[in-house]
Amino acid sequence: MIKLFVGLGNPGPEYEDTRHNAGFWWIDAVARALGVNLVMERGYHGKMARANVQGRTIWLLEPQTFMNLSGKSVAALARFYKIAPEEILVVHDELDLPPGQAKLKKGGGHAGHNGLRDIHAQLGSSDYWRLRLGVGHPGDKSQVVGWVLKKPPSEELAAIEEAVARSAIALPLLATGDVERATVQIHTSKPPREKPPRKENPGAVSDGAKQA
Repeated sequence: MIKLFVGLGNPGPEYEDTRHNAGFWWIDAVARALGVNLVMERGYHGKMARANVQGRTIWLLEPQTFMNLSGKSVAALARFYKIAPEEILVVHDELDLPPGQAKLKKGGGHAGHNGLRDIHAQLGSSDYWRLRLGVGHPGDKSQVVGWVLKKPPSEELAAIEEAVARSAIALPLLATGDVERATVQIHTSKPPREKPPRKENPGAVSDGAKQA
């Protein structure tokens, strides 16, 4: 079961709407749903909230250390509350997934993500869960930094927000250890809206168009 839910991002209004802050968006959505407020806790170098989900205590965390020092915050809270790496879920932006997709996985490398890299180092383990929120790839490795630090266009943003909302619903399942059902919930993308069929002629309307 997951006890600590961490969203990665950069603090400050200039980064608020950028792709790199997708993890913050997820934690914000969960906090709203649970009716809790994130409060700055300097001892944990981040904004934190405690909540009760189906009789279990969980923690929400948004490190305020900037992305490349995220592990400092995660490790501080995990050590204090004696939370093991396998009881931690880190939510982050993922270049290798398109906007609208979300994938849950446990362990593995950091794939060059600076937030995960520091969490690896500070926890001394890669055996934690990750929720990867797709933000797409610019197509060229040299453009990645500029890409993640920019605001996505409205269509991409809507897809990311849908993935955030869909995966956030799985929090009670993750908190109680029902990973199988949580995975189905998270990985099931919303199907694209079908366009109504074109009319055969100006005076006729197809059955499909009548149903749309």
